[in-house]
Amino acid sequence: MKTSVQKETIEIAGTEVSRSCHACAFFNSRDEYYEVLMPFIKNGLVAGDKTLHIIDVNHHENHLRRLTDENLPMDHYKSSGQFELKGWEDSYLKPGHFSQDAMLDLVAEVLEEAKTKGYPMARLVGNMEWACQHDVPGVKDIVKYETRLNHFLKNYNAVVLCTYDLSKHSATVVMDILRTHPYVLIGGTMHENPYYVSPVEFLSELESREQSLELQN
Repeated sequence: MKTSVQKETIEIAGTEVSRSCHACAFFNSRDEYYEVLMPFIKNGLVAGDKTLHIIDVNHHENHLRRLTDENLPMDHYKSSGQFELKGWEDSYLKPGHFSQDAMLDLVAEVLEEAKTKGYPMARLVGNMEWACQHDVPGVKDIVKYETRLNHFLKNYNAVVLCTYDLSKHSATVVMDILRTHPYVLIGGTMHENPYYVSPVEFLSELESREQSLELQN
């Protein structure tokens, strides 16, 4: 594990960002996903960063093959605990539904592990296609989860990327998701997000929406 002095920023898709960064990343295809994110993933593993990837279990084999094709010793990274690969059922949907509290606990557990074990930083990439399944109990809380995530990320040396397939999410969901992330990666480039709304303000807005819906019903 490397112990050299770390810069305060890292590069993602050609942009320097804080080492405490929460970003939404929008892609139009799986090939675009790997083309844009592979340097970020590869650099983190080589640097010795704690890495967690969450994707559909049906894509695990292909995901590991793509990483191995980059000459990354994935067996070593997995056996050492530096790299973890989880499916949706072991993370976002672990209780059998989406629980924002359970997922925030999981993220906090990974970030605490990275801190206590001396990893330079943590890099989490979570694929959010499961949220397109509208029959998933709790899925409506995804925006609250993304908003709450901003509260405690500032206390860690960690980058969390939440990836979305633009072809599978409605415009309304995409806009709300956009407003919950300080950074946005779109078109292959990372940007500071001009549409970002602070967690306190956005949670208040969500509560007002829910109250309005209750009154209408």
